[in-house]
Amino acid sequence: MDTRWKPSVTVAAIIERDGRYLLVEEHTPEGLRLNNPAGHLDPGEGPIEACAREVLEETAHDFTPTALLGVYLSRFQRAATGEDVTYLRLAFTGPLGEAVPGRALDDGIVRTLWLTLDEVRTSRDRHRSPLVLRCIEDHAAGRRLPLEAIYTDPSVLGGR
Repeated sequence: MDTRWKPSVTVAAIIERDGRYLLVEEHTPEGLRLNNPAGHLDPGEGPIEACAREVLEETAHDFTPTALLGVYLSRFQRAATGEDVTYLRLAFTGPLGEAVPGRALDDGIVRTLWLTLDEVRTSRDRHRSPLVLRCIEDHAAGRRLPLEAIYTDPSVLGGR
């Protein structure tokens, strides 16, 4: 039996425009929740590419990560099932590109919305995780790390 602990690796985009932050409203097992555009790292892709893909899937817009915001670890226990999951999140920031004509939002995504920092703070009971606000707070505080801090060995990309 494999007893090695394996956190779920996710990526998230923290996108700000004119003092407002881009969030998605999505269906979850806990009901309708707010989240940063985010998702799981897929086999054969690096974190930077995964983040751009997730933003496209969840917002129907291109996204170019320009900086690493941080690496975050959180634990979540699903009330209904008792499932215990630990998430390792790599959060990026950068400009949101153009909408891709004809592109639909991913399954489960109800809509995108732009909220001020205060609106994000007051909606915390609707956040998918505590990392939604934490990442936005770090962005607002000016945290930025170079993308070169993330290295993906070519052996990972060979799985494509």
